[in-house]
Parts: sequence; structure tokens; C-alpha cells
Amino acid sequence: MRSYLDFEKPVADLETKVEELKQLASQGDAVSIAEELSKLEAKAAKALSDLYAALTPWQKIQVARHAERPHFSDYVRQLIADFTPLAGDRAFGEDDAIVGGFGRFRGEAVCVIGQEKGSDTQSRLKHNFGMARPEGYRKAVRLMELADRFGLPVISLVDTAGAFPGVDAEERGQAEAIARSTDISLALGVPNVAVILGEGGSGGAIAIAASNKVLMLEHAVYTVASPEASASILWRDSSKAQEAATSMKITAQDLLKFGIIDAIVPEPSGGAHRDPQAAIGAVGEALRTELQALANLSREQIATLRTEKFMAIGKKV
Repeated sequence: MRSYLDFEKPVADLETKVEELKQLASQGDAVSIAEELSKLEAKAAKALSDLYAALTPWQKIQVARHAERPHFSDYVRQLIADFTPLAGDRAFGEDDAIVGGFGRFRGEAVCVIGQEKGSDTQSRLKHNFGMARPEGYRKAVRLMELADRFGLPVISLVDTAGAFPGVDAEERGQAEAIARSTDISLALGVPNVAVILGEGGSGGAIAIAASNKVLMLEHAVYTVASPEASASILWRDSSKAQEAATSMKITAQDLLKFGIIDAIVPEPSGGAHRDPQAAIGAVGEALRTELQALANLSREQIATLRTEKFMAIGKKV
């Protein structure tokens, strides 16, 4: 059974009728209802396309958080051959919220780092819903430094509500770990490309997304704080999250206009969760294009271009 979001009810009703007609067709004379079924399928597809073409920022938040949206592990399985994960930060321990390692993308050796949210209760608890502690960011630093030493491009796949805000994380230096990871990302002499897959929340996202190129999936969001947290801070009322989402300009379309990101990766009609393979394939093509454009640059050129990119943020309106 497909899981529908609240605002998808009109589409859900149409698609339910389509399924009912298909059941009838399988039990009786398919020819007699073929034309009606075809019309209803076209109507449902158009309703879905029209709905997703005009999503509000709050609706995009819901799509970005959809439980069936493909996660880091799905992208790695489809895009990265011979992936070998590395564990531990060599200082405290392992953090499963950030997964990273080395493999081959389109035949070329790369370093891949990203947040894994998990796909069921057990895996979500294991990966802490993609919210990393300091050891996760220190592991990312270790991997990026290895990639830089061996001249390997870095691919960052971002999908997190933010860094873990618990007391234990703060005690172990969460802010310093995030700052250090961001600093290393900015200083790399190898190309790095980040893709915001779903949620890109706060410093927890930018710690691995301070890259030469930052891409976003069409219905992903990238924000300094969640709309719920922002509403609580600004109005002391989390029920105003929808208003906050609209005011914060967190969609890919807004962020491309402001120069925060470099490109938008289109999603299948109805969002990445409806056709994960197509969404992952589109990300793969976008990564190939960006990495090829950076491949022949010197270490100095790569670092300079990255610095210029981030220094220019805020100047484009």
C-alpha cells in the first residue's frame, strides 16, 4: 500500500478508483472498461503533476521527510560500486548516523559521506534518525583528509534534521566538531560535490556540504533550523511552523535564486519516494556532470573556486 501525505488526498482518491477498476478488469471483461480506466489514469497523473508543481514550502517539508524517500544507503547501493565503509573517529567511537567510505562512481575512485536516517524502527534507532554526534563529524573529517591525501573526489549525500542536540554530544564538543568538519570541507584540494537528498538541517548539514558544488533534489529543503524550531524561537508557538517555513525560503527553488545552491535535480512526478530508482539515477547523472567539470582543475583552482563561491553568498539576489 502506498503511503499518502495529507495534502495528497485528491490524488489518493483517484488512484484508489484506478486500482478498483484494475481489479474489476482482472475479474471480468477488461475491454469494456479499458477506455474508462485509461481516462481515469490520465486524470490521476495530471492531478499528481499539477499538485506537485505548486507545492507550498510546508508541503515540501512533508515530502522531504517522507518515510519512503530513498536514503543514503539506497543511493550507495545503486551508484557506488565496491563501497567499503570505514568506522570510527579514532578519538571516541563510532557514530552510525554518518556513514562514509570509499568506492567507485562510474569507474572512478571516490570518497562518499552522508547521513543515514534508516528505513524502519530498528535501523532508525541504530542510525539515530540521521542526527550525528561529534564522533560522526570527526569520522567525516578523517575520511575527507584521507580523500585529500590520495587525490579522491568527495561526494556528500546530505539528509538530516540536524546534528544531535543531546547533552552527551555537547559534552564531547559538538560545535567544535561541526566547525572542524566545515573547515576541512572548505579547505580540500580535491573536488567535492554535495547533494541535499531530503532534509538539510542546520550545521549538521553544512558540516559535510561546504562543497565546490551544492545540488538539491527538487522537493528537498535546506534550512538553518527546522520550521517548528524557528516558530518556537520567533513566536514561542510551534503551531506557526507553516508560516515559518514560508518565511524562511528553504526550498530548492528559493535557494537557487539566492545563490546558496548551484543546481536543482528534478524528481519523478509525485516525488522521489514514488520512483526511487529514477530519482537516484537523476542524482547520479548530476554528480557525473559536476565531477567531470571539476576533474581537470588544479588543487589551487579547486580551493579558490570553492572559497569564491561561499564568499559570494549573500551578494546574489
